[in-house]
Amino acid sequence: MKRLTLKQLRYFEALARHKHFGRAAEACSISQPALSLQIKELEKMFHVPLVERSAHQVRLTPVGDRLLQKSREILLSVEELDDLVRASRGLLAGRLRLGVIPTVAPYLLPKLITALSQRFPGLDLELREAVTRSLIGDLKDGRLDVAVVALPVSEPTLTEFPLFEEGFVLVRPAEDAGKPVPTGKTLQTMRLLLLEEGHCFRDQALSFCRFYKDQPSRLMEGSSLSTLVQMVGAGMGVTLIPEMAVDLETRTANVSIDQFPHPRPTRMIGMIWRTTNPLSDQLLQIGTTLRTVL
Repeated sequence: MKRLTLKQLRYFEALARHKHFGRAAEACSISQPALSLQIKELEKMFHVPLVERSAHQVRLTPVGDRLLQKSREILLSVEELDDLVRASRGLLAGRLRLGVIPTVAPYLLPKLITALSQRFPGLDLELREAVTRSLIGDLKDGRLDVAVVALPVSEPTLTEFPLFEEGFVLVRPAEDAGKPVPTGKTLQTMRLLLLEEGHCFRDQALSFCRFYKDQPSRLMEGSSLSTLVQMVGAGMGVTLIPEMAVDLETRTANVSIDQFPHPRPTRMIGMIWRTTNPLSDQLLQIGTTLRTVL
C-alpha cells in the first residue's frame, strides 16, 4: 500500500461531511478534479470503493463508513497533539476556532471579540455561526475548539461552562402596547412566530408556551430573529426574542416590547468544548474573562 497522508484523510472527511464533490473541494480550498483524484487514490490503496457516486449526492460504502470513523479519530488526535504543544506554553495564543449560535452571534460577538483581543492579544479567532447541533458535531470531530451555545447540551464528552442567564421578552404589534401580557398558556391561542426547526431558541420558546409536537397550533416560521420582528411589525402575530437582541432588532420595527411576569422564560448562555481538549485550562481562562465582561 502506498503511504496514506493526513491530507487525503482530510479530503475524504470533507467529502463525507458535505456529500458533494464540489462543496467538499471548496471547503478544502482545492479544485474538484484534484479532490476527486485524491479520493480515487484512496480507493486504489484499499482496493475497494469508498463512495457511491451519483449526479446529485455522494454516499459512503460500508467500508467508507468504517474509514470515516477512523479518519475522524486520527484527525482529532493530530489536532489535539498541536493543542498539547500550545497548552504547554501557558498563555493562549494562535488559532482559536469559535462557534456561536445565530441567536447570540450578532449581539454578543462585538463584546466577545473586544474582550478576547484585549485579554489574549496573541489569539487568532476563526468564527463560525451555526445551530447547536452542527456546532456539537464540529466540536466532536475537531473542527472547532469551543462554542457559545444555550445550556445545557447534556453531551458526556463536552465540558459546559455557564456565562450568564438572560430572559425572553414578548414582541407584539405597537397597537398592543399596554394590553395585559399573555401567559405561556395564553400564547397557545395566538399566532406565534418562531424560528425554523433546528434552532434551540425555538424549542425553548415552545417549552415556555407548553406546546407539544402533536398539538394543533397557529405557528408561523422565520429564518432569523430580525425576520420574526419585522413580521410582528406587519401585524402577522407575536414572537419571543432574547433580551440581548432587543436593541438591534426592534429599533426600526413598529412593535412593542413587554417583560413576562415571573417566573419568566430564560436561557443560560455558556461555552462548551471537548473534555479531552489539552487547551481546557486556557479555555477556562477565556470563560472566566467572558463571564466577567458579559
